[in-house]
Amino acid sequence: MNEIETFAPLLTRAATAETAADPSSVMTLLADSDTTGGQLTSYRSSFAKGAVGAPAHFHTKASEMFFVLGGSLQVLVGEELTVLEQGDFLLVPPHTPHAFAAAPGAEADVLFTFTPGMARFDYLRLLGRVMRGEASFEEIKASSEQYDNHYVDSPVWQQALADRA
Repeated sequence: MNEIETFAPLLTRAATAETAADPSSVMTLLADSDTTGGQLTSYRSSFAKGAVGAPAHFHTKASEMFFVLGGSLQVLVGEELTVLEQGDFLLVPPHTPHAFAAAPGAEADVLFTFTPGMARFDYLRLLGRVMRGEASFEEIKASSEQYDNHYVDSPVWQQALADRA
């Protein structure tokens, strides 16, 4: 049995939380693995109407949880598309390809949690820089192992994105 690392209670106030923004979303950084004893990483993303969140990818070490606080989120899990509505919860286990975006014509406000935690805040900061044109997508591809984000080709997701246009 793995020993659980101890950590101090963590309170992140909305008024002082760090944010990473791009033209279509704002990510509020809540708890990273270095402040949770490696137990979890959590952030909140607010997506503009129809904003694309993440291309098809999977994680090898972490499960990813989605809790929709408001709006609607379109997700791909494996090869299946579905729309999550306010109050819906989704858990994606490791090695499962998935992608997400605000549902067509909708905004989305989503709480994301990864367990076990991994230092992901630097990835979110990098993602914001790429979306603003301040860094290249090649930097994200080069960081796949570091941030446990492994991109995959998904014709189903590509078609879903094409159908939005």
